[in-house]
Amino acid sequence: MFRPKLPTMPQPTGQVTPPAAVIEPTTITPGTPAPSSPPVAPASAPVPSRPTVQLTPGTALALVGGGSAIVLVVGAVLVSMLLAVAITAASVAVCAVVLRSLLGSQHRR
Repeated sequence: MFRPKLPTMPQPTGQVTPPAAVIEPTTITPGTPAPSSPPVAPASAPVPSRPTVQLTPGTALALVGGGSAIVLVVGAVLVSMLLAVAITAASVAVCAVVLRSLLGSQHRR
């Protein structure tokens, strides 16, 4: 009941053609290693694989402006979330004081 039922592979219905070329394994014979030559010092400085990034005063100003804008936006979001939590806590505290006074006055009567 709980054993999976595996599907059976259907038999091919068309003509089955054998592969055109049969690849036979070849043996690899180790060759003699080539004598290593001493390292040659390059004639010029190596070419860097990536281009260097040059900061112009305009791009530096744009980076500083963008970074400060991001910091200001994130700061405003965090302060607004903190303010929302503080307002919620104050309102819950006020509700608790009102309920306490109502329940306390009810017991006195």
